[in-house]
Amino acid sequence: MMRGTGLGALSWPELDGSVVTLLVPLGAVEQHGPHLPLDTDIRIADAVARRAQPLLADDSAEQTFIVAPGLPYGASGEHEGFPGTVSLGHEALRLVLVEYGRSACRWARRIVFVNGHGGNGRTLVEAARLLRYEGRDVAWFACGHPGGDAHAGDTETSVLLHLSPDDVRLADAVAGNCAPIAELLVPMRAGGVAAVSANGVLGDPTTATAARGGDLVGAFTSSLVSAITRWDVDERGLLRGGAAA
Repeated sequence: MMRGTGLGALSWPELDGSVVTLLVPLGAVEQHGPHLPLDTDIRIADAVARRAQPLLADDSAEQTFIVAPGLPYGASGEHEGFPGTVSLGHEALRLVLVEYGRSACRWARRIVFVNGHGGNGRTLVEAARLLRYEGRDVAWFACGHPGGDAHAGDTETSVLLHLSPDDVRLADAVAGNCAPIAELLVPMRAGGVAAVSANGVLGDPTTATAARGGDLVGAFTSSLVSAITRWDVDERGLLRGGAAA
């Protein structure tokens, strides 16, 4: 019997002969306004993966679903105008994901990168395409939902109020630039988030609630379970049934 569902707690004989689907949380260390912690994205990805695992296990006696230690750094160059942000960049992250997939697929049947940072999307597409071309059954999933604000607004703040309420500085939460993200892309490409938002927020965190955060985490989790169960991978390596990247 396995002692737990986290990869780090297991010994190799506990995995030997198992048909494993490995869930790998992926996030970023980047500014999330004056009110949210720098590791917001990996907290979300890790929570969704860990909540999905027992639901997947209950539905399958043939596969073993395991959550790996998360990869907390991502491609966050657009946030480097703010202290605390640490970005690996696209090329380095791509190499990390590719080598991770090549190594883990020596013993795991499938790998799902559970992504909590939208800026990792381009890198995940390239890495997943290469790994799949090489014959490895790798896909990724985006923790998000249509209509959510872009960054550190109501959506992420609600989720963190649910997951880590003691780490949300509500007294410092103020609205940032609430314009549609499509209107901000050109100046952001030139000067990053700092060019369009002095406090780093794209949205309004003052309307956030823990109850809505719980609903969002539940929706992300249900979507991940459904997507893995279906295992319908599109041309980007993205599991269908999750949020569009």
